[in-house]
Amino acid sequence: MSTVTQRPTTGPTPKDSAGRPRGTAIIAYLSLGGLSFAVLQSLVAPALGTIGQDLGVSTASASWVLTAYLLSAAVLTPILGRLGDMVGKRKVLIVVLALLLVGAVLAALATNLTVLIIARILQGAAGAVMPLSIGIVRDELPKERVSVTIGLLSAIFGIGAGVGIVAAGPIVESLSWHWLFWIPAGLVLIALLGAIFGMPESPVRTPGRLDTLGAGILSLGLVALLLAISEGQTWGWADGRTIGLLGGGTVLLVVFVLVELRIAEPLIDLRLFRHRGVWTAHVVALAFGFAMFGTFILVPTLLQLPTVLGYGFGKSVSEAGVYLLPTVAAMVVSGVVAGVLIRRIGPKVPMIVGSVAVVVAFALPALGHAEEWQILLSGALTGIGIGMALAATSNAIVESVPATQTGEAISANTVLRTIGSSIG
Repeated sequence: MSTVTQRPTTGPTPKDSAGRPRGTAIIAYLSLGGLSFAVLQSLVAPALGTIGQDLGVSTASASWVLTAYLLSAAVLTPILGRLGDMVGKRKVLIVVLALLLVGAVLAALATNLTVLIIARILQGAAGAVMPLSIGIVRDELPKERVSVTIGLLSAIFGIGAGVGIVAAGPIVESLSWHWLFWIPAGLVLIALLGAIFGMPESPVRTPGRLDTLGAGILSLGLVALLLAISEGQTWGWADGRTIGLLGGGTVLLVVFVLVELRIAEPLIDLRLFRHRGVWTAHVVALAFGFAMFGTFILVPTLLQLPTVLGYGFGKSVSEAGVYLLPTVAAMVVSGVVAGVLIRRIGPKVPMIVGSVAVVVAFALPALGHAEEWQILLSGALTGIGIGMALAATSNAIVESVPATQTGEAISANTVLRTIGSSIG
């Protein structure tokens, strides 16, 4: 039987050496780490052509820079999230941020595609930042601050993706693609130092051993599935490789479920999926992962198409990025508002409001996208919806699972959002 030490969640907030609430510093460091990971996830996409040209490879080959990151994040997130629950979330967070920093610096120095792909694999390990951060918030902050902070951190992952798309063009045009990695590396360094020197170790642990069999099966299944999704357009959806990987990945994930239900210490306790707050949060994460990247890729593309086509706006890469600013700003506000609402009435209403907002946001340009105001309004509604829904999903899970299983539960949610994003 595992023993767990839980720090009280009532009473005055601990202070740091300068007399400020320690929780504020923790939130700042976690926000920087999450922002860095999310920015690195999307920052490369608009610059793939430039990177491929500079390294002397085709755009199709350069797309492995995205694929490697995606696969690494999907595979390592549940493993590192579970390790955080077992040995301490701060310890694992430090390792994760260190890998992200090394990966960012290595990518900035890369002179060939192989080195850049290795760097992106290291960066993908930081997919665990989200579950580790939410676990730390739950363990360390007073109860009344948890829902608002989780809302902010959840929104930051959407914000970072938007910022990456917005900033990529100006950075590449003004500096070079190498600075797509140097700039986030600076943010990661601050977050890493904050985790080392300004963050206490979480007292909530779940002693045990890592489910290596489940980790292996899940890794193979996710790699097969996501590789088929990522490369299906290039290979062809009817290609034998695509069909084989999709089929093989699906079979492996079914085997993973059967194995996890039969062992005492699973990598992901699938029985948690029976809770309404958990399975609904996972469905929403999958859908909104799709919606978020569908927006961030489709809208800039539409804006950059030439006007002679009759539906493009003829904007440059930098100009198109500016049109995503209302989306990013709306995410910031709605994520915090959702946290306040969740503290008072629970996550259900913000989740529904967020879903309705995104439906309206997508319906608007589907009906008409000839005017700029339609694009801007759609983007603002998308930001409101994503900020609300992501905050609600994380909080719904936190309300539904024990503190000792926060990492693995949020990790599963993060992986499903990654799958949705890759499809998007």
